[in-house]
Amino acid sequence: MANKLFIVESPAKAKTINRILGADYKVMASMGHVRDLPEKRLGINIEGGFIPEYVDVKSRAKTLRELRMAAAKCSHVLLAPDPDREGESIAWHLREALNAVKPAPEFLRVTYNEITPVAVRNAVAHPGKIDQHRVEAQQARRILDRLVGYKVSPLLWRQVERGLSAGRVQSVALRLVCEREALIRDFKPREYWLIGARVRKCEAPLEPFEMRLLRIGKDKADVPNADAAAAVLDAVEGQPLHVVKITIREATRRAPPPFITSTLQQAGSSIYGFAPARTMRIAQSLYEGADLGDGPTGLITYMRTDSFNIAAGARQQAREWIEQECGPEYLPAKPNVFANRGGAQAAHEAIRPTDINRTPQQLKPYLDTEQLKVYTAIWQRFVASQMAAARIAQRWADIAIVSRHDPDNRFLFRAATSEIVFDGYMKIGGMQRTAKKEEGINESLPPLREGEPLHCLEWLKERKETQPPSRFSEATLVRELEKNGVGRPSTYAQTVKTISDRGYVTRERKMLAPTTLGERVNQFLTTHLPELFDVGFTAEMEKKLDDIEEGTVAWDEMLGRFWQRFSEWMEKAKPPPADAAKTNELLNIMERVQQWQAPRKIGRRTYDDKAFCESLRKQVAEEGKLSARQLTALAKMAARYMDQVPEIKDALAGMEGGEEMMTPPEPPRDSTRRKLDLLQSLELDPPVERGGRTYDDRAFVDSLAQRIDGGRALTDNQLRALNRILVKYRDRIPDFESLRDTLELPSETMDNQADPEACRALLDQLAKVKEWDAPAKKSGRRGKRDDRAFYESVRDQFERNGHLSVRQHAALAKLAARYLKKAAATEKTPDETKP
Repeated sequence: MANKLFIVESPAKAKTINRILGADYKVMASMGHVRDLPEKRLGINIEGGFIPEYVDVKSRAKTLRELRMAAAKCSHVLLAPDPDREGESIAWHLREALNAVKPAPEFLRVTYNEITPVAVRNAVAHPGKIDQHRVEAQQARRILDRLVGYKVSPLLWRQVERGLSAGRVQSVALRLVCEREALIRDFKPREYWLIGARVRKCEAPLEPFEMRLLRIGKDKADVPNADAAAAVLDAVEGQPLHVVKITIREATRRAPPPFITSTLQQAGSSIYGFAPARTMRIAQSLYEGADLGDGPTGLITYMRTDSFNIAAGARQQAREWIEQECGPEYLPAKPNVFANRGGAQAAHEAIRPTDINRTPQQLKPYLDTEQLKVYTAIWQRFVASQMAAARIAQRWADIAIVSRHDPDNRFLFRAATSEIVFDGYMKIGGMQRTAKKEEGINESLPPLREGEPLHCLEWLKERKETQPPSRFSEATLVRELEKNGVGRPSTYAQTVKTISDRGYVTRERKMLAPTTLGERVNQFLTTHLPELFDVGFTAEMEKKLDDIEEGTVAWDEMLGRFWQRFSEWMEKAKPPPADAAKTNELLNIMERVQQWQAPRKIGRRTYDDKAFCESLRKQVAEEGKLSARQLTALAKMAARYMDQVPEIKDALAGMEGGEEMMTPPEPPRDSTRRKLDLLQSLELDPPVERGGRTYDDRAFVDSLAQRIDGGRALTDNQLRALNRILVKYRDRIPDFESLRDTLELPSETMDNQADPEACRALLDQLAKVKEWDAPAKKSGRRGKRDDRAFYESVRDQFERNGHLSVRQHAALAKLAARYLKKAAATEKTPDETKP
């Protein structure tokens, strides 16, 4: 029986390591974080020294019970989460959560950069202790993020729109996107002209080539408009031209460094069009292990790193492979070493294959398409990084023409070419195999000599305009964050994903553009909290976190200094109080109301005008003021009582937006009432739990009916949701098709239904699945991805209603394709699975 417990984060990693360690160890997965700050309160004792209040993560209750039971039976607990700050923090939280186990086991920390037998066994043989400085750095980051999110987000709710969020790093990323968009919007293009000619030798070989205007006299050529271009051509046309100088040199192009997190994400985007989060998800699966026929094997090193370091053994293995497979001329005399940027985690390695001899071609039968693409990129980049530099021959000829209007004025043109004389690292597939062809560079030049005359075949001119800076792609935004020192390898992908998920940015032709909402959020934050969301300040805080990890700065002292500055900024950001005279005037007038409207329950909230007015009156008595937002809410409420108290009209007339408040709201449409009546007469489905949320059609329909009963029209979003529910239950409504026109259902609502036959075929296909994947946490989302639960939910809905949405059909098709591929893989013969 195993008497040592080995804990990692994920089941996939546990499976791979269990195969390595064997029966002496019980390998279990914590499923990520087991403790965190509470969800619904700040959870930080600021006055007590920023002490965090940690609670067990609710979704990990079963996991924690199982871990505690296992720990109680073991003499040693080896904590083996990832080798970075977050992994160290998870290890510390695991120890704290399991500390109460009796008898208490000995807790040890083990780390490794790759999941291979050698690396894992070496880590087990040389365990260490939890790095408390690293834990404190991660704790400080978590507290910083919680303070900024909890304190700033409510400002956005009050001043911009409810439900918005601000983040210490995400808001800086949004700022970069918005500032780039402003540069593009304000850019004024400038016209310029390129002047050149197609020329050839006067003797064989006679192949033409192009030359480009370089200088006019002693100055760099600048041809700003059509008149200037015409003047140049007028001066040179018909004039003799001859070669005045030949230059030949050889340039070297060094091999690129191996991938780190940011450059892997950039390559995934530029080569395959993968979002950073998608690239990291694929890399994670390669790190945790793929089944190569004899069990799971880790294929790459840890993928969250900013270090270019390479283990000596891996470098030597690469050099041996290069010499054998490519030839000794492709092996540099000394191994290539790449300098890390300041602040890089030098103890980590770059991203590389765990075994260079596992070529992409050998792994093709065992990896899915996405995995193979990412593995190929990592393998090729690592091999190339250890190869000799490429050598490129560059040759150019300077060609002179004397102006026919001014003998002292000479026009200098240049014809250039370049070619690879030794491909070096470019020999590896996927690397750039040809010399970069820039504008004005010829594929080749004929032999030329100084003083040789040339014949002009055609004068060329082309109008150009200066171009604005391009928008960020997801990959170039990651590069910009890294360049500015904002965020760390573990946060880049999530930061980009967050601003997209929040609706702050959108993708247009694979580039990021801020949405109207994103620009409103950025405008508010950069206007009211410019220092907090300054790129330089955010980078400074990242440096402070690095210092905490190094042990040169105390985490609570850093937070104390931050809190002092943060509090001052937040005080300045508060909106000015409402006009006191107008506040008192309205509160006094509202005392004359004799008949208050009955409280209204909308969703989970109850709206009570009388209670609201009394709470405002109490606040003024205690604090002497209301916020501008509260005054506006009071005024809107008062407008509903103008028939009882006519003076309200005069009070509102002097307020900003008063006329609009006094305008009666648009009454609900008759068709909306008919839709609600139909749905209220039906038996609707019971509430369902999905992704940690409860969806209750009956409660939602009733809340809309209450709003209509109060004389208020539905918002556009509410109306769209109502239409979707109506279509969902259309088969339960008699003569639904004949009612469509009177219900005013938009055509796109109906068009959103998938072909029933296609849905039935997919459901029948999935009904044959014998073994479903275990539910797993889906990155960036609440709850777990449960394939079986999703299939059963959609199947039941189809059986009830006879139709599914286009989106549901697409999700079913994706699910069916995944399980079809798994089924095909399990049916391979033994010969087919050999490398």
